[in-house]
Amino acid sequence: MPEPTVQPTAQALPAESGIDPLVHRFIRFLETGTAPEGLFADDVFVDFTLPLWRKQVSGRHAAEELRRAGHPDPGTVPQWRADPIPGGFVIEFQESWTADGQQWTAREMARADVTNGTVTKLSVYCTGDWDEALVREHAATETMIRP
Repeated sequence: MPEPTVQPTAQALPAESGIDPLVHRFIRFLETGTAPEGLFADDVFVDFTLPLWRKQVSGRHAAEELRRAGHPDPGTVPQWRADPIPGGFVIEFQESWTADGQQWTAREMARADVTNGTVTKLSVYCTGDWDEALVREHAATETMIRP
């Protein structure tokens, strides 16, 4: 079984998995809200689950619109881990962005089905968006033993 990639290091996924370029395109999509060429199939299906709600869209442009509706401004993905799976990849990531004059963060996991080198189905599970007050409350209440 190939070793996973854990960021922020520049370690690449095993070349034989063939998904390393797609994972990097997916991260660029998360950071910009625009899908890089070759990331999504034209008819990509996205199933997005967030706390107490679920949304589904079909098509590359609809996927971009869904992303920008929730995160209209660019952000960063300071931590991520990707694992190749048969027919695609799974990625766990943390993202950060600025909105409404403060820093926000979220932790998420996504499973991507890949056909002919592009993502054809994407299932995303989000913890919800944490504002600065919630991050402070969490830090004061819980001790994380790993990042």
